[in-house]
Amino acid sequence: MSTPETPGTAGEQHVPERREVAVRRAPKYVPFLVLGGLLGFGVAAFLAYGLPGDEAYDAGSVFGFFMILCGAGGVILGGVAALILDRLSVRKAKRAVVESVPDSVPDTGDQQGA
Repeated sequence: MSTPETPGTAGEQHVPERREVAVRRAPKYVPFLVLGGLLGFGVAAFLAYGLPGDEAYDAGSVFGFFMILCGAGGVILGGVAALILDRLSVRKAKRAVVESVPDSVPDTGDQQGA
């Protein structure tokens, strides 16, 4: 008995495709932005409640004003820190060669759980 072959593969050998890729660890930007914003809010709270201020202004309104300024500044500094770490990770990237592996079972249109 012979094994059934799929059309177009009679005697063909699959030649794997080889590519060179860069492997690196890149930072996630959102945690840096959130952490910068939270640090900015902490600085704003220290400026509003920790330092003596003018009695003509309520500490809550001073905190709100500084929260906008320091929060935006913290987000910007967090983004700059993420960009710097991203550039450093590009320099430390390692090169690797990958090759494609053919599927042993062809895909069908009827897949469970998809």
